[in-house]
Amino acid sequence: MKLSLIVPMYNEAAIIEATANTYTDYLSKTFDAWELIFVDDGSADDCGTRVEKLALPHTRVIRYTPNQGKGNAVKTGMLAAAGDIRMFLDADVAYGTEVIARAAELFAEHPEASMVIGSRPLHPEGYAGYTAIRKLASKTYIKVLNVAGGFRLSDSQCGCKAYRGEAAQAIFSRTETKGFAFDFETILWAQKLGYKILEMPVTVVNHRDSKVSVVRDTFKMLKELRQIKRRVKKG
Repeated sequence: MKLSLIVPMYNEAAIIEATANTYTDYLSKTFDAWELIFVDDGSADDCGTRVEKLALPHTRVIRYTPNQGKGNAVKTGMLAAAGDIRMFLDADVAYGTEVIARAAELFAEHPEASMVIGSRPLHPEGYAGYTAIRKLASKTYIKVLNVAGGFRLSDSQCGCKAYRGEAAQAIFSRTETKGFAFDFETILWAQKLGYKILEMPVTVVNHRDSKVSVVRDTFKMLKELRQIKRRVKKG
């Protein structure tokens, strides 16, 4: 079994070398066959070059310009990957590295499953380190979007998701959403294609300021979600 880890990045020069070393060290110790793919989403800094200069094993950088959004970066990495399991995690290593092996173990334990989604609400310490206001805002944001999307998932927006290779190919070859709302489209396609989705409790171990504005982005997401639902329904 080969595991592919995809890391979307945009102007991450300040942290990307440490991230690359952290992920490659973990993968080399945990998996016999693996690859690490960084997708540079039109960065204005030299984060892609910094990764390449490290010359790490089984690691490559995919670049394109201009910046198009996280959804496009993840899609690019997923379709370029060769793993039997393909997972994406953020450049800040927010959920640590152990989630990689845990996702692989879930697939081994549940051969009927095609997608694994990280969930903060399912973990007893899923919101450890969050301020009360940020925790409330995050939960409200997710709840509103899940209700609008018709999902029965506890954390559709978690930046920790894994797919079997054939499911990743089928889902991401159909997605069109380039921004943060791509998570919704992948879930809707997974459901439409009849894939079983598992949820995996996770907790944030590395915190940094969120790029999401709850008020502004909720309305933007709801608009995109309506468009996505129509597109998938026609699909």
